[in-house]
Amino acid sequence: MMDANDELRETFFQECDDLLETLESGLLQLQAGDGDRETVNAVFRAVHSIKGGAGAFALDALVKFAHKFETSLDRVRDGVLEPTPDILAVFLRASDILSDLVNTVRDGSEPNEAISADVLAELSKLVESSSDAVDATPDDFAPLTIALDLDLGDTEPGTGALPEATSVATSYTIRFKPHTGLYVRGNEPLLILRALAEFGDCEVECHILGERDFEQLEPEDALLSWDVTLMTSGAPEDLRDAFDFVVDDCDLEISPTIGADDTKSEDSDMFDAPVPVDMDSVPAEPLDAATPTTVDVADAEPGKKNIPETERPSEPALDARDKASQMRAPEAPKQTIRVDLDRIERLINLVGELVITQAMLTQRVHEVDMPQHASISEGLDDFKMLTRDIQESVMAIRAQPVKPLFQRMTRIVRESALSTGKAVRLVAEGEATEVDKTIVERLADPLTHMIRNAVDHGLETPEARLASGKPREGVVRLIAAHRSGRIVIEVADDGAGINRERVRNIAIEKELIAPDAQLSDSEIDNLLFMPGFSTAKEVSNLSGRGVGMDVVKRAIQSLGGRTLISSEPGKGTSFSISLPLTLAVLDGIVVTVADQTIVVPLTNIVETFRPNSDEIKRLGAGTSVVLVRGEPLPIIDVGHELGFRPPVELTDACVFIVTETHDGAQNALVVDSIIDQRQVVIKGLEANYGEVPGVAAATILGDGRIALILDVDVIVRGASTIPTTNSPSIALTG
Repeated sequence: MMDANDELRETFFQECDDLLETLESGLLQLQAGDGDRETVNAVFRAVHSIKGGAGAFALDALVKFAHKFETSLDRVRDGVLEPTPDILAVFLRASDILSDLVNTVRDGSEPNEAISADVLAELSKLVESSSDAVDATPDDFAPLTIALDLDLGDTEPGTGALPEATSVATSYTIRFKPHTGLYVRGNEPLLILRALAEFGDCEVECHILGERDFEQLEPEDALLSWDVTLMTSGAPEDLRDAFDFVVDDCDLEISPTIGADDTKSEDSDMFDAPVPVDMDSVPAEPLDAATPTTVDVADAEPGKKNIPETERPSEPALDARDKASQMRAPEAPKQTIRVDLDRIERLINLVGELVITQAMLTQRVHEVDMPQHASISEGLDDFKMLTRDIQESVMAIRAQPVKPLFQRMTRIVRESALSTGKAVRLVAEGEATEVDKTIVERLADPLTHMIRNAVDHGLETPEARLASGKPREGVVRLIAAHRSGRIVIEVADDGAGINRERVRNIAIEKELIAPDAQLSDSEIDNLLFMPGFSTAKEVSNLSGRGVGMDVVKRAIQSLGGRTLISSEPGKGTSFSISLPLTLAVLDGIVVTVADQTIVVPLTNIVETFRPNSDEIKRLGAGTSVVLVRGEPLPIIDVGHELGFRPPVELTDACVFIVTETHDGAQNALVVDSIIDQRQVVIKGLEANYGEVPGVAAATILGDGRIALILDVDVIVRGASTIPTTNSPSIALTG
């Protein structure tokens, strides 16, 4: 059982996942040119929060890296550094390293600082190059006003917004005296004071505690303290949030301001005379404690030289209460709760049992031939609707957007582009598309293979792209969408497309196909999924070992999904993955085939019908089609394909189900009869029986029988034609 410290540590790492997601998202926004000042602030706060939490657990390597990263981001916040593409590229690499460090210390491993050394050096160069632009020593200590452009209506939770702000502004006195441990853990009082300034009108006085020769000073010496007067509509507990990560490393007092002569507490003797301070700089020499000066943090522009108040143009005074009332009240943040995944899994299993029980009760009522409008029948209908609502609500709990998964792919693209020397840009669409958490987790490896394949094999070199009239930078698109009750994820590139002649020749060389094999373009494309196939000319970190796309295919099939390839020479290649929204339940039509009960997924079904005899046409080579509104559809005998019986004799007694596969192809499946449409609980077969061709899974029906769930795509792809002559068959009677 975890103790309290372990629980806090685990909570910290869970929060790190959210913060790293915010960091990556913000940097990508800035890279795309969609970011603003608040985006920069959000990125900065994410790194600052990780550093603060890491300091609380003495994770020194993480603190060291995050501190340097935070400092460089602060230069961007102050307008000293311009977020150019080159600088943002450094920040994105730093984000990757920060994520690696978090995962390393989470696993209890010792971080390898050599891995982060190069990025640390680049961050240090950015900080040093911007140091000349920072006015480290002000000319004098005249009063200054720092203007912060605050829009609390858009402020994110935990960033200075007051979630339960009152309508009346109150003045608070905050006394803040850091301990040595605050500096040892890499925290900076300046950043905390800036966070306070976001709450309202803020005035700060800095004090020197004791005297010491400059030569004897150490970087971690705690010789400064601050008195802050803050006019805000927030409560003291809201203000204390700004000190979350340093509360154990400082003396802190927050109290309402009573009066000019009553604000000092009994221990105020520890404060010496106040000294003036520039909130955007750190003096290079000891401060003279002779004259107190008030600093207004709420009105300053970072990076600009301080102007004495006597040189400023006169402005009409604005009462602090008036300023506070002009601020927009922030929206209340959404309430969330973290729940152990095992509890969710148990709840989903119980809902599955509830679905089965509901089906069993319905079956029993039908068996006793209860009148349709009997009260028990109506009650069962209500029970069925309630069960479905509960099931959908529970599945929604485990559903999550694919955005975190897509963000992980941006790093894969960056690393692959660096390894191959190609210029690549990832475009993600449909990041808000939700899918079952289990599917999202198991999609990471297949998508990684596909992204690397697109960069390594799909895209040309910059020189080749320019020679063919394309932009130097290649584009990989990652798209997610809901279609027909399934989720479809597409990985597409704008490269040269599949060289089918080369693919065919390689397959012949590797003896994967016969030299005289007649293959369509689609069949040649699907050779890429064969085990041991690779078009790479040499082994690299990305490819050439003959392992990759066949692994992708098996992984997608294990999720009940299918993969489709489409390619056009000179324009690119697209890999499309179709997956169920959940691995727990599905809606289907229950049918009988040769005394066997089978479930056909509703997402594959277009319509059902009984044909007239003249609508069934027999073609040459033993094939048959059925006309549906004048369109011929191939006929597939499900019972014969599954080995349950000989081919059926096609008559108007047959029941046809028109199905549509992932690639849009329609076929007519022959079954004996249709029993019902219902929701069924999916039970996997692979763990006990391995892969069964044509069978996706199984389920338990209301009467306790086991029914197979049909894999329509596999049945259609491997279907033999309906023989018409010289073959024994059986007849179905209507």
